[in-house]
Amino acid sequence: MSFLFFAACLLAVNVWLTVRVRRATNLDHRGMHIAMVWITPFIGALFTHWHLRPYERKQEVQARPPDGPSVAGPQGLLHARGVTPFPLAHHIVALDGFPFPDWQAVNTWLDTISNEDDRADARLQSHRSWLLHLRDVLGPHFWLHEAEDAFVLSSLEQNVAKAAARYVSTTRARITRVLGKLGQFPAHGKSVLLVLDDEDWYYHYVAVFYPDQGEFALSGGMFIDAGCPHFVVRRGDLATIEPVIAHELTHSALAHLRLPLWIDEGIAVNTEHKLAGSMGSLYTPQEIREKHLRFWGATEIQQFWSGESFARTDDGNMLSYDLARTLVEQFGKSWDTFELFVKHVRRIDAGTAAAAEHLNLDLGAYVCALFDRPLSADWAPRPAIGGD
Repeated sequence: MSFLFFAACLLAVNVWLTVRVRRATNLDHRGMHIAMVWITPFIGALFTHWHLRPYERKQEVQARPPDGPSVAGPQGLLHARGVTPFPLAHHIVALDGFPFPDWQAVNTWLDTISNEDDRADARLQSHRSWLLHLRDVLGPHFWLHEAEDAFVLSSLEQNVAKAAARYVSTTRARITRVLGKLGQFPAHGKSVLLVLDDEDWYYHYVAVFYPDQGEFALSGGMFIDAGCPHFVVRRGDLATIEPVIAHELTHSALAHLRLPLWIDEGIAVNTEHKLAGSMGSLYTPQEIREKHLRFWGATEIQQFWSGESFARTDDGNMLSYDLARTLVEQFGKSWDTFELFVKHVRRIDAGTAAAAEHLNLDLGAYVCALFDRPLSADWAPRPAIGGD
């Protein structure tokens, strides 16, 4: 009796998977998958089940009607009261296959709009239209969801995309509370979240914003403050995406301050940990400290102050974020004082003058003491050549 029940269950599973394979359009090697279901019990069925999910998800997204502004195509003209419409479609160029407006031309047109609310509305039009152009390039399974505080361009299921938009909205409010006077999102603006399907698409897209030559550190998300400020992440469940959103939204809230990278990243990491929790480390605190002691020298610490070390492809990348987190965590224990420091920081000296005035400390001496190094002038930030 138990054997018959087992055989009936196996038959039902195989029939169910066979039907799913036949319904999955654009699935390669459908005959092979059907053969695996019937020839290799359980293992073949399990493999086929997991292989089918991406195809079925795309079919689900393509089959549903997009909501909100995705129903229409991109605007060819941007409109505002009292000014000539702007032909956005004529100012779009392709970079590595992705459409980008000439944001300088867009901003020049926006500056001709005298009314602040009208200008904010026109800017929102430009962001929406660009995202719809980008949607059309990414493929029919992508769609644009617009909420009160956010745009989400993705191939996510509707409920997941809406949940992501809600998370963006609530995270903006929480970041404002955490950062106090330091956090500032543009008035009437919406945060833009671009979720790309996989690692290949992600790195293809972000490569547009990197120099042509060199090696660059891996990342799970990036805030791009170019034209339409937006942050881009790889697709995953919300538990994976949420810390990236919290981190990158913090960058967005701090963008108006033009901070040195070590302060910007230090605040972002600490805020991410407060809002989304700290992910487990591969190393113990003692192992991390030993790595710090071995890694940092006069050359490396200058890379830290300038921001170059955050793009390293070795341990220097991880250690830079950890050092930035540590410094901001320690300096931020007296928040009112830290707030004054951040408000008066200048990129040109990596915060040296502001630290001396508002924190009453020497940054180079502080880091030397942190790593049990003898005091050395070589560890103090060196002013950059040029202006802010």
